[in-house]
Amino acid sequence: MMRGFSEAEYRARVDRAQAAMERLGLAALLLTTEPDIRYFTGFLTRFWESPSRPWFVILPMAGEPIAVIPSIGAALMGRTWLRDIRTWAAPNPADDGVSLLGKALHEVARGGKVGIPSGPETHLRMPLADFGRLQAVGIDFGDDDGIVARLRAVKSEDEIAKIAQSCAIAGRAFERMGEVARPGVAMEEVFRGFQRLLLEEGADWVPYVAGGAGPLGYSDVISPADETPLAEGDVLMLDTGAVWDGYFCDFDRNFAIGTANPRAEAAWSHLIEATLAGEAAAQPGARARDVWAAMARVVGTGETAGRLGHGLGMQLTEGLSLSARDDTELQPGMVITLEPGIETAEGVFMVHEENIVIRADGPQRLSPFASGPLPVIGR
Repeated sequence: MMRGFSEAEYRARVDRAQAAMERLGLAALLLTTEPDIRYFTGFLTRFWESPSRPWFVILPMAGEPIAVIPSIGAALMGRTWLRDIRTWAAPNPADDGVSLLGKALHEVARGGKVGIPSGPETHLRMPLADFGRLQAVGIDFGDDDGIVARLRAVKSEDEIAKIAQSCAIAGRAFERMGEVARPGVAMEEVFRGFQRLLLEEGADWVPYVAGGAGPLGYSDVISPADETPLAEGDVLMLDTGAVWDGYFCDFDRNFAIGTANPRAEAAWSHLIEATLAGEAAAQPGARARDVWAAMARVVGTGETAGRLGHGLGMQLTEGLSLSARDDTELQPGMVITLEPGIETAEGVFMVHEENIVIRADGPQRLSPFASGPLPVIGR
């Protein structure tokens, strides 16, 4: 599968953004975060892990994007489709690209409003003091009215293919879990082994691994792994956000260690039933809350449990939430997770997650859906 995207796809994304900007009267968009910049440029690097340098891309209402970036990124940005690349030697505490960025914004905005993604899940990846300096030189900033979020929510076929590739990689790694999990193996070793399997199966990197284990499930799924060993009869859950070519999968698997507890098996059956109910409800035109309700009816979940799934793509979680309060309309091309959970004992639960894409004729599976009895490994 080809890595990256064609120049035509990037230009089409910019064209759609510019059409929306014109309708709203925005002179430009200012992008400062990794996924937003990558979406329009193809600039893919893990150098974003360093917070020392800010990065900027300007989308004018007409014409091509302008990159205003630290000089260390010039060579890589030069391999994207962008041609107007302006750099400074960073970090420079006295002027970390602010004057260069201000000049470029004045050039394209000409006194008009500059939109910045400002809705849920956004942040301004530059020092607040530097942003204040831009405002002080007469640049009029405002909300982008959700332009970028709406564009990113509906994936192209090439984007969907990359998510599917990431799902296939994780699926193959999950099939090999018997190689790394058995009674007596510490959870931290299970986590390390699982990440190794993901890399061996083709993941570019593994930013996210979570999980838990216990006799009837787990009490939380966000704690770091520790030295606690797996025991006979435990339920082990591992959840991964592995990445291929900049796109995430996000699904989990549950395993019984050695033997399966009947109560855990019954909970597992309810989770599979709830997942299928969510899948059936995930039709174009349905609301996010409708999919939540379909799963909640099976697992008996109230609003206090939060969401039962979310959007997926260039970020592990992005966009909509499958919750009772999210009225987002599902559209063909949206990729979402289905993630029902069920309590198995006081303070203990099990959760299951799969990935699908919304199609005009109904949902399409991207992760290899689990079925049948609760898998047993480590005998």
